[in-house]
Amino acid sequence: MFIDASREYENGKNQNKLRTQDINHIVSTYSKFVSGEISPGVVEDKYAYIAIPSEIVENDYNLNIPRYVDTYEEEPEIDIKAVQNDIDVIEKELGEVQIKMKGYLKEIGY
Repeated sequence: MFIDASREYENGKNQNKLRTQDINHIVSTYSKFVSGEISPGVVEDKYAYIAIPSEIVENDYNLNIPRYVDTYEEEPEIDIKAVQNDIDVIEKELGEVQIKMKGYLKEIGY
């Protein structure tokens, strides 16, 4: 069984800490495996996976968690037109502010 609990922790100053709920999640997931409640395959999406020996052989005995627990999350698509519109609005506002600044600077003799 592979469990990827790398995203479940409390940020610490010098090091991160597992919270009680994180430990309970790990233990309950493992307990289901030991008791036979769950079968090989994805136990919990992006968290736990039970591999069969042939999968481990197929992966050249590589036991790195990412080989078995897929944590990939697709990034949202960026709306280029909306971003460009935002940039245009900001640049227009910047131009207006720069004109005002020039006026203020002129008033005080710069």
